[in-house]
Amino acid sequence: MKTKAVRIYGKKDLRLEEFELPEMKENEILARVVSDSICMSSHKAALQGADHKRVPDDIAVNPTMIGHEFSGVILEVGEKWQNRFRPGQKFSIQPAMAHMGTLDAPGYSYRYVGGDATHIIIPDVVMEADCLLPYNGEAFYPASLSEPMSCIVGAFNASYHVPPGTYDHTMGIKEGGNMAILAGVGPMGLGAIDYAIHQDRKPGLLVVTDIDDSRLARAACLFPPELALKEGVKLVYVNTGKTADPVKQLKSLTGDNGFDDVFVFAPVKQVVEQGDAILGTDGCLNFFAGPTNPEFKAELNFYNVHYSFTHLVGTSGGNTDDMRESLRLMAAGRINPAVMITHVGGLDAVPETTLSLPQIPGGKKLIYTNISMPLVSLYK
Repeated sequence: MKTKAVRIYGKKDLRLEEFELPEMKENEILARVVSDSICMSSHKAALQGADHKRVPDDIAVNPTMIGHEFSGVILEVGEKWQNRFRPGQKFSIQPAMAHMGTLDAPGYSYRYVGGDATHIIIPDVVMEADCLLPYNGEAFYPASLSEPMSCIVGAFNASYHVPPGTYDHTMGIKEGGNMAILAGVGPMGLGAIDYAIHQDRKPGLLVVTDIDDSRLARAACLFPPELALKEGVKLVYVNTGKTADPVKQLKSLTGDNGFDDVFVFAPVKQVVEQGDAILGTDGCLNFFAGPTNPEFKAELNFYNVHYSFTHLVGTSGGNTDDMRESLRLMAAGRINPAVMITHVGGLDAVPETTLSLPQIPGGKKLIYTNISMPLVSLYK
């Protein structure tokens, strides 16, 4: 079977090509991709090429498919997996397979599976890792967005607190506590706001910052403070670019007690240090944003680490349980990932969009892989 796919050959070298897929093996699954959302991680991989931790060294001669936030329909199932999957079944994929002892992932590491393609062959390791997830929703785009939502769920699960006088790590955000999401009105920030308000364990106070009034206004339109209050969460938006002392202003919103959970959604030194400065006792700083610079550094207050028990955590993607949680909340109508999408395009828009992603304003860019269409903003 022929497929069209965007493959990576090297740094900034993405090519849309048509080629023949190999014959499917008895432990593999043939599928049609319907939608893929373009992730900043794909942009980083495109810039770094073989230097990226998940991208093989030999892509110049054995290019891999890109795109890892995708959904589609199973076409054919190898004998090994016929007891679990069937043709016609909708699916989503969890690309993170670290629990299998590998950084390899669909959309980075494999020649015949990735989201920016018309047809793919899903290798045995994906099913062995329990990372091929059946999806029962009507539209495909929520399943594409279940992967980025799972990253958010995973970050919330990875935060932790230690009750005074114990050595017990209580996983998750502090229920009813003070939470801040810094640089939090990009697409992933919007997903985090949605999840914070509508999950089971909620903060009592949620402060969301940015330095752009229009982005803050859009976030407030999508998630009005009045709506959050009905869910038991006091939601406050703050433009930290308009105050002389952002740390003082943010801490004042907590009665100067500081924040229990702070999520940093931009790899900016000043934002990381601001997050550290607003932590309260036993506060957890969660560095969510993935930097492209391997030398990225920021200063932390180790006096507070020692005496106030502040601590740092970081995650890089969610796990399969996080993805199932995302799909469950979507199916129940409790979270709406559509708020993350600002652009739609076809497969031919992928190379330029992926390489130019930071320069394209707005949120998630959703690709329908079986059509030809330039990237179009939904807000113009």
